Amino acid sequence: MRVLVTGASGLLGAATANAIAIRGHEIVVFQRRASGLPFDEVRGDILDGEALTRALFGIDGVVHLAAKVSITGSRSEFESVNVEGTRQLLQSAKAAGVRSFVHVSSPSVAHDGMPIIGAGALPANPQTARGVYAVTKAQAELLALAEDEPDFAVVAIRPHLVWGPGDEQLIGRIIARARVGRLFLIDHGVALIDTTYVDNAASALAAAVERVAEPTVHGRAFVVTNGEPRTVAELLTEITRAAGLPAPKRSVPFGAAYRAGQLAERAWGSRGAEPPLTRFLVEQLATAHWFDQRQTCAALAWAPDVSLATGFERLTKWYQRG
Repeated sequence: MRVLVTGASGLLGAATANAIAIRGHEIVVFQRRASGLPFDEVRGDILDGEALTRALFGIDGVVHLAAKVSITGSRSEFESVNVEGTRQLLQSAKAAGVRSFVHVSSPSVAHDGMPIIGAGALPANPQTARGVYAVTKAQAELLALAEDEPDFAVVAIRPHLVWGPGDEQLIGRIIARARVGRLFLIDHGVALIDTTYVDNAASALAAAVERVAEPTVHGRAFVVTNGEPRTVAELLTEITRAAGLPAPKRSVPFGAAYRAGQLAERAWGSRGAEPPLTRFLVEQLATAHWFDQRQTCAALAWAPDVSLATGFERLTKWYQRG
């Protein structure tokens, strides 16, 4: 197959392009800046129909990772990239004769603030999703799945808290806070959560490319994780240890942390800066969310290859190399 990967300049995008190529498929990558990857590349904006037409020429399948992933930004920015960008890509892909579409979503599209304990992929719901990122990703997932049809198979894959060496979205933020003494636990960090090592997320997306047209796959959403839930305290201990930093010891009650997040959003948001804490982040660190992977593994004929222990070993070596 000839597969287009959008958002390939990011950690997961690059890993996914490589994982699909290893399976013998031809790759084209599409993003705004140079990816540095050894594949055919088209650079452009996800809202640029002309650039998308060039990128989609001769393409059999699409993996759509391009998105605005941030804890700051206006609603219009998130809607423009995550919703309208997805709409534009879907329309352009169908017009170009693309046969399959793997939409990369997020478990946050179905998180309403309550614990998720051993669930599968719950329905995406923009009305109850927490925060503008989750809301717009929920809208985008619903748009994508609504286009599923016999000649255009669509699946939504929701990798959960993807991390690995070089990650700035999760690992980078944790380490930055730890280095200045601003990393703390909420309610002692006892919430049990799932995460996903980047290579596992990439191999799941590569499997989805090949399985998307299967009757048990297309038109559905699947959560992808390592299948190894850990407490927040355990995860933060392993991450900080990998960087040679002490684990967080201070714990803050949920109510106090939530109010602090609300104040920080207002104070930092007024000057366009990223707040050190948000209400969404507080909920994520204090609420259990881990998932049953059996349907995902069966439908995609996939299983995670890299354990958390091995992932943390790789992260430690990466920091040691400096």
